[in-house]
Amino acid sequence: MKGTDTDDDMDAGLFADTEEEEEGLFSSSSSSSSSPPSSSSLSTKPAAVREKNSTGDGGDSHSHSGVSGGGGGGRGGSGITEREFSCHCCYDVLVDPTTLNCGHSFCRHCLAQWWESSHKTECPECRDKWEGFPRVNILLRDAVEKLFPDVVRQRREQIHANPRVAHSVLAFQRHGDEQANRGVANGGQRRGAGGFFSGVLTALSAVAVILLVCHWGSREGVQELLVSKPVSSWSPEDVALWLEHLGPWASLYQDSFHTEQVNGRLLTLLDEEELSRAPFSVLNQAHRRAILEELKRVRSLGVKPPQNLWEYKAVNGGKSLFLLYALKSSPRLTLLYLYLFDYEATFRPFIHTCCPAQRLEKSLDGRPAKTPEEDPNWKQWSEFLVKYALLPYQLIAEFAWDWLGVHYWTSRFVIVNAMLLSVLEGCAFWRLWSRAEIRTLPKKMWSHFWKMLSQGLAFLLLWPMIPQFVCNCLFYWALYFNPIINIDLVVQQLRHPDTQVP
Repeated sequence: MKGTDTDDDMDAGLFADTEEEEEGLFSSSSSSSSSPPSSSSLSTKPAAVREKNSTGDGGDSHSHSGVSGGGGGGRGGSGITEREFSCHCCYDVLVDPTTLNCGHSFCRHCLAQWWESSHKTECPECRDKWEGFPRVNILLRDAVEKLFPDVVRQRREQIHANPRVAHSVLAFQRHGDEQANRGVANGGQRRGAGGFFSGVLTALSAVAVILLVCHWGSREGVQELLVSKPVSSWSPEDVALWLEHLGPWASLYQDSFHTEQVNGRLLTLLDEEELSRAPFSVLNQAHRRAILEELKRVRSLGVKPPQNLWEYKAVNGGKSLFLLYALKSSPRLTLLYLYLFDYEATFRPFIHTCCPAQRLEKSLDGRPAKTPEEDPNWKQWSEFLVKYALLPYQLIAEFAWDWLGVHYWTSRFVIVNAMLLSVLEGCAFWRLWSRAEIRTLPKKMWSHFWKMLSQGLAFLLLWPMIPQFVCNCLFYWALYFNPIINIDLVVQQLRHPDTQVP
């Protein structure tokens, strides 16, 4: 029996020495081959675990960190270590392990931080895109919690004590809830509109079709010819249409112009004295001045100047499409572009409309004068710069409001879309402030500038090759259908303001 006890003691000593050597080899290999932990990871191992791992006494071999901390001494020979259950982001024991389609598993908070920082739905290790929304691997989670209960408990406490990590996990989960509510399935593709927004989209489609049919079937199509037809070739009927477009007050003089068969050439020769005498008899000084101002513009341009959205689109098809999308994506940069490169034709009328001078003078049909030739005064510039910096979309809404009498439904679509875009911009700034990322704003603005510049150059190169039918579809889509998409985005932001969808 004594010999047997001696043999057992020798076997135990050999086992302890062997285990110490294996542990030393494992620690040296892991330190040389493993890459350093990610800077976004929470964690270092708890002190108790580090002391346990660094112990080299053969008598403590049963308390090795590779086995369960809760009475798992009987499994000391199984060879289970923390390395086999470690996350490849933080290189620590998995907490709420989340398995992706590619088979790799990560801590849920590590995956949430990766998603939030990279804005990508792909595996951090192999870059394979995941499908659907990743869920916690329950079987793996239970196994890790049974093998390493103390480590998991301490790491959970660290996660809950870090508000930034907890915020990332919450935003990640809300993103998954939104995907489920929106019916997002394989590959992130939308199953169908459905519900309330489907009905609204259908109603908007019907309204848009009716508006387009009315527009194409009305006389506006004939009037648009004047914006591209030289004034020297105007017929008396064209002159009558030109007068009609000046406003309801001009109908008082249509008969006299038509009786005298005034064509385009004769129209450009008229002056104030001839207009005040018979047969024209424009005795109202305000009416006479309005006709002369329009004649001056016609003489300088050689054609009828655009006076509404459809005429502007007929003359500047590519420019109108560019401005429609650019004002929606980046109103500040677009207004700066208009100031630098299109001041007289577009920017000056825009600022006079959005920030009118305090004048008692009204236009002949009761609306404020829209496009005065003089430059804005300092009060107008002050008002414009404040709105430009804080509420750029309000400038667009005020511009559309001024044209409410001319484009009844279209102006309302533009106003609603501008309000929705203002809410989305406010939510974006709130996210930066709540996440203490306001210092990253200059970097984001600089990247946004280069993005808009590259898109503008691409549009400049591709515009001549795009068919007119496609351009019209894009124009009317952005004008009439884009608001319903923004309504959906605003509802999501108001329900979950902390969620940032990549």
